[in-house]
Amino acid sequence: MFETLPAVQLGADQRKTLEAWVDAPSTPQKIVLRSRICLLAAEGKPNQAIARELKTSRPTVILWRKRFVAKGSTGIAEDAPHGRSSRRTKDQLVKRIVETTLHSTPADATHWSTRTLARQLRVSHMTVARVWEAHGLQPHRVRTFKLSRDKQFVEKLNDVVGLYLNPPDKALVLCVDEKSQVQALDRTQPGLPMKKGRCGTMTHDYKRNDDLLVCRFECFGWQGDWQLLPTAPA
Repeated sequence: MFETLPAVQLGADQRKTLEAWVDAPSTPQKIVLRSRICLLAAEGKPNQAIARELKTSRPTVILWRKRFVAKGSTGIAEDAPHGRSSRRTKDQLVKRIVETTLHSTPADATHWSTRTLARQLRVSHMTVARVWEAHGLQPHRVRTFKLSRDKQFVEKLNDVVGLYLNPPDKALVLCVDEKSQVQALDRTQPGLPMKKGRCGTMTHDYKRNDDLLVCRFECFGWQGDWQLLPTAPA
């Protein structure tokens, strides 16, 4: 048989506080449960009966009535302290994950992902994700910081966007870029590296090579020559 504990002694103000928490629709349900435990314990009901009535466990009832006796209403308004988590990542491993993220890149990509870094360090990808979140690291994000100095930028923007939103009848639009399938690595200005709480930065444009493209095409029975001259970065 379980030992019957004495009834919890409630003062007038404490009872008023607990009843207000139970009746308020905005009170979190975990606080409502704890308040009801203490109110029923004040009526002298045994722990097993309280657990059965509130559909919870007997250890839960014992925990919160003891917390109320020790600290009053403040004790049940706060979560009970827990021991050190068994999932806590070791400090040395956290340091390795952070330093590897900040100061290196994989051989076949521009930045680490949680899974590629996890394979590299032989840890789970969730461990990498937790460390990144705790340190504000987002290697997949880059923020641009340079605006165009072209005086006709707005007019060019309207022309390009207009071709998509309201294209002329039977229009043929050709878009040609230099050196296809070559990644643009050389930017017009140096960017800032990624650090804790801030993603890396780079300009939106890159250094263009002075290439000259001349092509001939035939479309819908019309033939013509087309030449692309080198232009300054937009």
